[in-house]
Amino acid sequence: MALGNHSAATEFVLEGLTQQPELQLLLFLLFLGIYIVTMVGNLGLILLIAVSPLLHTPMYYFLSSLSFTDLCCSSVITPKMLVNFLGKKNMILYSECMAQLFFFAVFVVAEGYLLTAMAYDRYAAVCSPLFYNVIMSSRLCSLLVIIAFTLGFLSALTHTSAMMKLSFCKSHIISHYFCDVLPLLNLSCSSTYLNELLLFIIAGFNTLVPTLAVFISYAFIFHSILGIRSSEGRSKAFGTCSSHLMAVGIFFGSITFMYFKPPSSNSLEQEKVSSVFYTTVIPMLNPLIYSLRNKDVKKALRKVFMGRY
Repeated sequence: MALGNHSAATEFVLEGLTQQPELQLLLFLLFLGIYIVTMVGNLGLILLIAVSPLLHTPMYYFLSSLSFTDLCCSSVITPKMLVNFLGKKNMILYSECMAQLFFFAVFVVAEGYLLTAMAYDRYAAVCSPLFYNVIMSSRLCSLLVIIAFTLGFLSALTHTSAMMKLSFCKSHIISHYFCDVLPLLNLSCSSTYLNELLLFIIAGFNTLVPTLAVFISYAFIFHSILGIRSSEGRSKAFGTCSSHLMAVGIFFGSITFMYFKPPSSNSLEQEKVSSVFYTTVIPMLNPLIYSLRNKDVKKALRKVFMGRY
């Protein structure tokens, strides 16, 4: 097999989540259910925000963008995974593999920055409530979303371009259920120093900057909440942030475990479990977290179903 000057592989084999045939159908049904909930939840939230005037605020504009990102990220990974559960060879073309790597990187990086933008939105709402509408103008909100997707695109372009310069002649079996950076680097028979350096710098930047920004935002938020005299006021202020904090903790926790653990702790099964969280579980959980714990979303849903719009 030959592919230009850079790769000796025209196709790869995805090892998948498990090698046990008796689990394939069970896992197919499980992840099919997760994908359906993800699609319905995120599409439903996007449509609800679009049709409900009550939700035409900066917070829900960011939430709509986050739902779109989750929808796309899950669709890049899950359909191919479902096909592989029922297939025998689990082949993926080299071009499809690079495309999957590219779009996965776009949406996972964009999600991190969207969560950061939402942290700034909560900071403005809690710390400067009187100037909230001035600070979080529609122009700034659009700019923050554009920046998130631009950084995702640039990160993905860098990783994919560097990956396409490698030669893959060791093996064509990817020890994963999708084309991620680390499993692909393990198959290369050429030097991966540049790729590893880029991964360290780009992944480090895209994790450290959002994490610090979220941490600083919530430091100011908690300081303001503690200054509120009434317990009811403190509870209400914290309630507006709890859903976002939960989403941030799950997302950055799984990303950090996957890409920033010591080399000696490498475990294929642990990597797959961690990957499942941010590729399939988190996109399903986000709309549930924000809808089940949010009074405005519940109120908008009731009005839609009662036909008041």
